[in-house]
Amino acid sequence: MHEDNGREMDALWGEDVIALRAENAERGQLFNDGNYAMFIHWGPYAQLANKVDGKTYYGIGEWIMNPRMANIPVEEYMEMAKTFNPVNFDATEIAQLAKDAGMKYIIITSKHHDGFAMYRSACNDFNIGAVTQFNRDPMKELAGACKELGLGFGFYYSHNQDWTFPGGANGPGTDADGNPATFDDYFVKKCLPQVEEITSQYGPIELIWFDTPGQMPKKYIEQLIEVVRKNQPNALVSGRAGHGLGDYKTLGDMDVPTTNVEGMWESVDTTNDSWAFAWYDEYWKTPGEILRRLISCVARGGTYMLNIGPRGDGSIPERAARTLRAAGEWIKRYPQVVYGTDASPWQQALPWGDVTVKDNTLFLSIFNWPASGTLYLPGLKTEIESASLLDGDRSTPVTFSKKHGWTCFELLPQAPDNLVSVLEVKLKGTPKADSTWAIDPEIETEIFSEAAAVENATLENQRWMEKFGEWKHVSRVHKWTPKGKATWTVNVLAPRDYIVDLTYSGEGRLVWGVTIENGEHIQNQQNSSHNYQRFPIGWINFPGPGTYKISVSCLEGDLSKASLKSIHFTPVHNIC
Repeated sequence: MHEDNGREMDALWGEDVIALRAENAERGQLFNDGNYAMFIHWGPYAQLANKVDGKTYYGIGEWIMNPRMANIPVEEYMEMAKTFNPVNFDATEIAQLAKDAGMKYIIITSKHHDGFAMYRSACNDFNIGAVTQFNRDPMKELAGACKELGLGFGFYYSHNQDWTFPGGANGPGTDADGNPATFDDYFVKKCLPQVEEITSQYGPIELIWFDTPGQMPKKYIEQLIEVVRKNQPNALVSGRAGHGLGDYKTLGDMDVPTTNVEGMWESVDTTNDSWAFAWYDEYWKTPGEILRRLISCVARGGTYMLNIGPRGDGSIPERAARTLRAAGEWIKRYPQVVYGTDASPWQQALPWGDVTVKDNTLFLSIFNWPASGTLYLPGLKTEIESASLLDGDRSTPVTFSKKHGWTCFELLPQAPDNLVSVLEVKLKGTPKADSTWAIDPEIETEIFSEAAAVENATLENQRWMEKFGEWKHVSRVHKWTPKGKATWTVNVLAPRDYIVDLTYSGEGRLVWGVTIENGEHIQNQQNSSHNYQRFPIGWINFPGPGTYKISVSCLEGDLSKASLKSIHFTPVHNIC
């Protein structure tokens, strides 16, 4: 994903360089090198905060008027929007928060599915300037604040769905006079001219983030992209434009992949469970969780865009701001780990953390500090020049040795950083590694189903909502048959017993078997749950270092309902 776009001149991303790039960057440069952005979902729905007529609706607030949430009639919602008055909106405060968090650009909802424009639109009156008392253009203010602080800026625009304009997808089928309305009516009268507005009136734009194309015909999307290219030749177009016409791939909401993804892509996530502000939602990601998900995306080869949802008055929830700044303080100490880095040659996370790459240097981000002080790195094929444990601007040399193809680093007894510690490993050539899943001698190893070779069962991705709009993603092995088997190739360093657990869902009691090829077989009966839960199977022994094939089978019970997510190996220590 990453190319050398002059990154050697600004490894620490000085403010002057960032400002220059925001104005003159090649298309996708901030996306490629920045790797971290702020998403903002904000509109009249934020003042409802998921409560309508005294009833709380649990789920994503920007869908509050939809029949799947509160089912607010169009006329009622449009009347409510007139009371939107975000008197505490402070564009500089928001832009500064993004900068403090270590983010490189901001994308904000200029019009979501409700059809309300968050700027002064000349082509349609349902906008913040025409129907509210808020006599300001918050989009213009935020664009200006981003420019002042050297951040990139861009817009989200719902190009297909418009629930309040006649002819928009899932919107009214007739106009104010009762005449039938077509999608073309919406597109010509509102969508196309509004995209013209947002791409021509707000200065340089980093990205236009179209969303939910649905069955939108290709010809319309082509016209929108033509407008973007004409007015903002350096702007990217999101993968959700439709028909494969975007500049990069956008994964599903809240999806952080577990293996490397080729090409340009982004993961979009949110600081709690809702995109727009919801009064009840206090389930905030901790600074450590934000960093883990950010580094995981960068290490998989992508960009991470993390959302905040301002309140109806325009203010930012304090806990969201605190956790973002705390993560940003870490990024300020270790910018080289995140910015302008390439994907991990291991192609997946490792039990203790993850790896990002810059030229011939590896940055090992250690989330789980090894209790023994020895960090095990499997399968590195390139010779090491030096290794140092970083502590901000300071570094401590680390000794290392090789054992059965593993590199063993002798670290300090305690982690130098409370959030994520960083081991810098300089190599004598291009980083190369064996991406075979490896079972750590000390730290629990979880191996996911998507890495398995599957026989007489089905491996596929699953996505579902816990609450409306709160997406979960998993690769699973399901549709088991009596001869079904999921097999992984694993690399083992330490010969010993390991506790084997499985994470699965299903109905009733299930018997699972775990087998090492030409080695030990164990099996056990455990209950199951409708959601994915972890269950113990037993101890299994790898008799020596080397490569093994290990398989899982569902032997008894309702095989049609059994769904395997992952297998876990926890080393058993201190046994005489």
